[in-house]
Amino acid sequence: MQAVAVNMQKQNSIEVSSLTKKFADITAVDDVSFTVAEGEFFGFLGPNGAGKTTLIRILTTLLKPTSGKAVVSCCDVSKDPENVRRRIGVVPQAMTSDMDLTGYENMDIYGRFYSIPNKQRQEKIKYLLEVVGLANRAGDLVATYSGGMRRRLEIARALVHTPEILFLDEPTLGLDPQSRRVVWGFLEKFRKDITLTVFLTTHYMEEAESLCDRVAIIDAGKIIALDSPEKLKAQIPGNDIIFITLADASYMDAIKAAIEKIPFVHKVQAQEEVLRIYVDSGAQNLASLLEHVKAAGGTVGSVGIHQQTLEDVFIHFTGKGIREEEAKKVSFLIGAGVPRTLGR
Repeated sequence: MQAVAVNMQKQNSIEVSSLTKKFADITAVDDVSFTVAEGEFFGFLGPNGAGKTTLIRILTTLLKPTSGKAVVSCCDVSKDPENVRRRIGVVPQAMTSDMDLTGYENMDIYGRFYSIPNKQRQEKIKYLLEVVGLANRAGDLVATYSGGMRRRLEIARALVHTPEILFLDEPTLGLDPQSRRVVWGFLEKFRKDITLTVFLTTHYMEEAESLCDRVAIIDAGKIIALDSPEKLKAQIPGNDIIFITLADASYMDAIKAAIEKIPFVHKVQAQEEVLRIYVDSGAQNLASLLEHVKAAGGTVGSVGIHQQTLEDVFIHFTGKGIREEEAKKVSFLIGAGVPRTLGR
């Protein structure tokens, strides 16, 4: 019997084509195009002000694009926003859980908004609160929760109506490192337990690298690179980066010119008294590199070696790093990505 070929390719949950958003003379999102496959954990990585929040607000129907098209769960965000809203869950930057209600009451009200039948709603709330580790705090006022607990509650709340796509806008912004990792753990568990497409925006490199199947790096409203974290890092020549801080930057140009000629050196960046050198086998070649620095008249103040990360990818494409900023108070309706004078 002849075998029948089966197309196992996943459908796209999100399709964005030539999307642009302008606020007066500011172009927040600049001709962006990409797709997100069903079940994919997709990340948008970039500094504050890069256009991440503006983009996610367009995809969640809170802003209309200036031009271009975005389709979310088979619905055009501009032409059919109501259907989009029924199919998505959203966790914005700002904490939006009601502090005067209990954790359970926050979940229950949200489920009622979506007209989930009582029995089904109670079962789903119980399950979600257990998954995020809040079952024993369900009857406590949210005002007594820590920041990490509130964020876990809000992720659970966004899933109470079983959305097809979960949008997370800087979900761990302002959390301490331990709470951030706890949130990561719950997100990974949700993905294993249910079929869910996740769209994450973040400026935390480790967050994108730990969670995302693919990452789009965005800067000044434009996508500058898009691939899996591993393939993005593979685009940078050399597998290690050596940082050399010079005691005196007077000979910087001569030192840079000398080490650029070394066969195992792929790229050299100089900023003030620091050399950032992309090399093969950093530990093995470090001694030779230091000898070349000394021969060119340099005095080494300190040395560091590390393997490439998404931070290095960002620097490779933009020539600058992403600074992790403290959490800012934002309006849920305006959002951090929209100038307040232009928000609706």
